[in-house]
Amino acid sequence: MDAIYFVSMGSLLGIIFAWVMFLRVKKQPEGTSEMARISEAVRKGANAYLKRQYSGVAIFFIAVFCILLIMAFNGFLSFFTPFAFLTGGFFSGLSGFIGMRTATMANCRTAEGASKSLNKGLQVAFSAGSVMGFTVVGLGLLDLSIWYFILNAAFQHLPVEQRITEITGQGRTKA
Repeated sequence: MDAIYFVSMGSLLGIIFAWVMFLRVKKQPEGTSEMARISEAVRKGANAYLKRQYSGVAIFFIAVFCILLIMAFNGFLSFFTPFAFLTGGFFSGLSGFIGMRTATMANCRTAEGASKSLNKGLQVAFSAGSVMGFTVVGLGLLDLSIWYFILNAAFQHLPVEQRITEITGQGRTKA
């Protein structure tokens, strides 16, 4: 079995583990009504921040995508490169969204757990932190795996050495 299948399975396992940890954190009690109210205010502020940040990042991504597309049309890059850039950015943004949602959901739950015991507070905090870590790794590996399968299929007619050169974009320098 090719190693890329293990990478793909690992990415899916990481995403599933992140989902399980997310549900584990969500299941924890929010604490007092005051804690829940403060947590909701933090969540609203975080969502406003993400909306503002992603609006600015979207302009940057469109600009870089256009530059990469022009470079591809001029033979400096593969035509796959601008689209791989977009999917990488999408998965990165999705990871940030999931991480922020988990962190803002976990803040009052962590405080409530810590009011019971240090161990309980740390369990909630580490579970919430693992969501971000496993989401970033899982989605990153998923993106890479998808692109590997797409590019390997697109260049399957080439010998392996030339296929790797085409996939990595080496040898595309226009002098």
